Amino acid sequence: MTEKSATHIPAFTTRGLTKVYGEGHSAVHALRGVDLEIPEGEIVVLLGPSGSGKSTLLNIIGGLDRGTEGVVQFRDKMLSDMTNTELTRYRRDHVGFVFQFYNLMPSLTAHENVELVTEIANNPLDPDEALALVGLRERTDHFPAQLSGGEQQRVAIARAIAKQPDVLFCDEPTGALDSATGRSVLKVLADVNERLGSTVMMVTHNANTAAMADRVIHFADGAIRDVVLNKTRRSPEEIEW
Repeated sequence: MTEKSATHIPAFTTRGLTKVYGEGHSAVHALRGVDLEIPEGEIVVLLGPSGSGKSTLLNIIGGLDRGTEGVVQFRDKMLSDMTNTELTRYRRDHVGFVFQFYNLMPSLTAHENVELVTEIANNPLDPDEALALVGLRERTDHFPAQLSGGEQQRVAIARAIAKQPDVLFCDEPTGALDSATGRSVLKVLADVNERLGSTVMMVTHNANTAAMADRVIHFADGAIRDVVLNKTRRSPEEIEW
């Protein structure tokens, strides 16, 4: 793939971000003073073993959780100072989520699952347009039980991108998929990044996925151990499983 032009506009900034669950001797330090800056429009992969803090970070900057201490900023918005109502508005207006398990409504068609999000978004895509972006133009009237695992995950991605989010957060989006289906889902995420300009942040255990990223953040024991910048991204089709 061609080299991506550099940008210096931060989508996210964290300073001294900590997250502690519990108190005293039983306290779990999920994040230990994370300093991070993510430019707009990148694909960012977060790698690390289970319990290293990567999903905790994703949940905090996604507005699903709060840090214990430190600063979290999205563009010029201080997430760490927001009320619950303001965080809800932030998630609605700026953020899309894709999880390992698809969380589709089984009684609704693919079109209807995506339409649920477009009804509350400010500037949504047409549900069928969103499904076409993920290669499901011919499956809009199918129910989840009539779709393969990869197709269900693509419906979940269509639902997330239908509100044209500034940021797409993906937590193990290929964790339940085989290699061929996983690559097709990664290709959809890369296409969303290119077509919509969304910043894509992805938590994964698959270290080979790092090759498709602009930036790879390695986590261990609640802290960032290393940040690697890829001068050239590889296509998802080239990724080994």
